[in-house]
Amino acid sequence: MDTLTRMRAFIDVVEAEGFSAAARKIGRSKALLSKYVRELEDELGALLLNRTTRQFSLTEAGHTYYRRASEIIREVDSLADAVRESSGDVKGRIKLSAPRTFADAPIGQSLIDFAKEHPDIVLEIQLDDRFVDLVEEGFDLAIRISRLENSSLIARRLAPFSVRICASPELIEKHGRPMRPQDLAGMPCVIDTNGRWLSNWPFLGDGGETVSISVAGQMEVNSPMATRAAALSGLGFAILPDFIAAPDIEAGRLVPVLDERILPGGGIFAVYPHRRYLPAKVRVFVDYLVHWFKPKERG
Repeated sequence: MDTLTRMRAFIDVVEAEGFSAAARKIGRSKALLSKYVRELEDELGALLLNRTTRQFSLTEAGHTYYRRASEIIREVDSLADAVRESSGDVKGRIKLSAPRTFADAPIGQSLIDFAKEHPDIVLEIQLDDRFVDLVEEGFDLAIRISRLENSSLIARRLAPFSVRICASPELIEKHGRPMRPQDLAGMPCVIDTNGRWLSNWPFLGDGGETVSISVAGQMEVNSPMATRAAALSGLGFAILPDFIAAPDIEAGRLVPVLDERILPGGGIFAVYPHRRYLPAKVRVFVDYLVHWFKPKERG
């Protein structure tokens, strides 16, 4: 049995956080994966995993080996992808990290459209609102909605991003339209605790400076989609990503306020690590997203 096969088995077990989960994921038996990992440890002369009946953990040598082995496997796969690309045969698995907000919103359709058009590529999507470590956790790429500051990653901008402050027409009729950010302090608001601002909402001040307004309301929830539902039901003003709020604003179900006081937004990016060979499957995927998000194409 070759070293690369044992190496892949070890990586699969680590990333699935267990032998049973890895066996289910890749369609091999738990006993076979355990055999491969034992053979790898014998070959290296080092213990990589601390095993118990219920869980396992990486040893110090295991951490070191996992980081380097992941890089080696990615390079091997990238080289194979490059050869396949030259023959017009692009296939494989893409491990993608994306925020739940992205997948739940209408723009999440981009992932489904890609999968339908590329049946030979398996799209493994893990939804998580934290910023994952792409290299450490073995992701091919991630979708990020923010201002990017990490120069260790390559980023391609897919679309602009900003937020809107909205409320239902009924709520505005009852409480009035805020004319200044400070007016929101005395009005009901829905707090998205998954957002970066919580109950301290930032705005542009009269002189162009940033001012923070403390708001409160009856509902606090860690989901933009639940925040949207609460706003639609008249529970308060809400900060919503523009790609979530837009359909309701266009239909008149939500009314935007204070647009001129909203801070400049960031963008929606596809990010991936610096690599000597970018896998063809990743390049195809990113190019597809860039095309999908073009305004003239989405119109």
